[in-house]
Amino acid sequence: MKQPRMLTRLFGAAMVPAITLGLGVVGTSIVPAAASSTVAQTGCQLNSANGAIQHVINVVFDNTHFNRDAPNVASDLEQMPHLLNFLSANGTLFANDHTILISHTAGGILSSLTGLYPDRQGQTVSNSYDYFKPDHNPTFTSSFKYWTDVVDATNDPLPNMVNGDSGLPKTTPAPWVPYTRAGCDFGGVGTANIELENTSTSPSGDMTRVFGPGSPEWNEARFGTGPAQTDFVGIAIHCASSDSSKCAGNAHAKPDTLLDEPGGYLGYQALYGAKYVDPAITGGNACVNDTAGQPVRDPAGNCGFPGFDAMLAKNSLGYVAQMQESGVPITYAYISDAHDNHNLARASGPGEADYVAQLKAYDDAFAAFFARLAADGIDQSNTLFVFTADEGDHFAGGIGTPQADGSLGYTHAACTNLSACPADQIGEVLTNLKGLLPAGEPAFDIHFDSSPTVYVNGQPGRTDASVRMLERDMGNLTSVDPYVRDSAGQAQTVSLAAALADPVEERALHMINADPNRTPTFTMFGNPDFFFQTFAPNCGANPCVNPKFAWNHGDIQAEIGTTWSGLVGPGIKQGGIDAQTWTDHTNLRPTILTLLGLKDDYSPDGRVLIEALTTDATPLSLIQHRETVRRLSAMYEQVNASFGPFSMDTLTASTRALKSSDESVYGSIEGSIDSLTSQRDSLAGQMKAALNAAAFDGQPLDEQQAKDMIAQGQALLDQAAALAAG
Repeated sequence: MKQPRMLTRLFGAAMVPAITLGLGVVGTSIVPAAASSTVAQTGCQLNSANGAIQHVINVVFDNTHFNRDAPNVASDLEQMPHLLNFLSANGTLFANDHTILISHTAGGILSSLTGLYPDRQGQTVSNSYDYFKPDHNPTFTSSFKYWTDVVDATNDPLPNMVNGDSGLPKTTPAPWVPYTRAGCDFGGVGTANIELENTSTSPSGDMTRVFGPGSPEWNEARFGTGPAQTDFVGIAIHCASSDSSKCAGNAHAKPDTLLDEPGGYLGYQALYGAKYVDPAITGGNACVNDTAGQPVRDPAGNCGFPGFDAMLAKNSLGYVAQMQESGVPITYAYISDAHDNHNLARASGPGEADYVAQLKAYDDAFAAFFARLAADGIDQSNTLFVFTADEGDHFAGGIGTPQADGSLGYTHAACTNLSACPADQIGEVLTNLKGLLPAGEPAFDIHFDSSPTVYVNGQPGRTDASVRMLERDMGNLTSVDPYVRDSAGQAQTVSLAAALADPVEERALHMINADPNRTPTFTMFGNPDFFFQTFAPNCGANPCVNPKFAWNHGDIQAEIGTTWSGLVGPGIKQGGIDAQTWTDHTNLRPTILTLLGLKDDYSPDGRVLIEALTTDATPLSLIQHRETVRRLSAMYEQVNASFGPFSMDTLTASTRALKSSDESVYGSIEGSIDSLTSQRDSLAGQMKAALNAAAFDGQPLDEQQAKDMIAQGQALLDQAAALAAG
């Protein structure tokens, strides 16, 4: 099913002029450096170079773009010059960053939080996923659960955040652990799965597992005695075990239980929910103010968590500032996207007035945020700032019509005749996938998406005749696309399947789950103008344009897979905008921990972004043979990353195999992909071990060994490219 994380959104009213990146960014003054912060937490031991970093502020946006979605409309970041200029003038902004597959909010955030690809952190399909029950038929659940929650207490009691490194499916190591072990409180603001995500009182619900049945909090959620969503969801502090932590002496602190954490994690506590966090960071007040000085409230006016959709920049940044000012030195926050206007039950297009106004409000929030922190002595001289976006989007819409106020307008009505939609139509093409298929297909369910993952009833193997028939039939579906037009303006017929992957290729894409009941029978990466479900669309035909949503992701197209990330602070080069370095979400975690002198209790999948680090902040073992380190790092990503050329080339070959009616062709290609992926996994493991040893254990590269691995990597890329070419 489609499960957007957000529900409602508020908008401002001002317009923002376009900004040309090539001519520099206007509208931002650089925050002056302060000598030191006066609000650092006592006992927090970050081992950065010269002890300069006292604070970490990590912010992830939902669906917020560096690149333009329309040539004549400034991009999201261009319309937030206070943020864009802060990053490009004071640090390094990577404009060639990439997300993971499947590219959704949960998976993208969790890979940047952990430094792990989805096959090691659990969310191989998100923001929801199907899993096979004991009867081998699929059912649906949400990706958004607290870190230690299970899939389902009855049907699948394995961890939602599942990791199989030990050979058993255990809970993925938690991202706050290195910080709290170092004596630092860790604040979570709306970020996936590090705070409570729901108020469910079921056996596997967040309220049950954290507070326990019959507790006051559980009763509030169960019997509606208070605004449980506002009180307990979305805000948390994971505390250090020190007298200076926010949990010390706090009667509302609960055990921070991580039974599977490598090395153990006993004696730690946490505060869950604004009801308990707000007073702890405000000196007893029930409300936290946003960056405009107004209390953060839910739609009913209650102070506390306003809902994930309402994690506007002013609200999230207000919480971050308040936590930092109160002595919580590590804060991870989420900011909701700006282009879905849920108040009007529709999406907004590039240049549309409400979309532009929301970005202006976001920019104002960042201006106030940076100024407020600077007044507190929290700035780039003592703070590591990290910003990124969970994924990119494909805009499903036409060309906006110029309005009198300089904005663009779109047609927000449903369209049932796809050959006759207006040129300024907006909205995904909503499609009942089952309704397009011929009779006789096996029973199946899908994860509703523009890239539907398919779960065939009975959990048959990939070579089953019914599975192969369904793959071929789905791979050959076509439809009129109202947004693809010829020179005469006529809508064209397009293929609905951009690519196909069964478990052989899903392994290459890091989509095989440590819980075997969660791996799809196969995946169809679709045409991103379309969104697929299994019942009749509510817009009047099958398919038809649904104007409620217009920004699709999950797929493999460049505008979806390509994102951005920016770092500012001690140890970060003033490198400006770097559009050349190829990077992805998994690299943020090891880069951050290297700068802080900390280490995870597992090996990350990412690598340290030495391109962003100053020499004095780079481990000596990474400086030695620096050029070889750089080349090995680049090759490692090309062979191992979800959006790297190895993955994309094997996906091309996989598509040809799954669409083929010749089973010998199918078997030959699948065998080649399987063999290449095994070679890739072995080589990537060696590369990762060498890079991690250099980054965290002080072991310089063996230069000749590294050069041999680079050569082997190139040979693998060449073989994958040849297989793709057929």
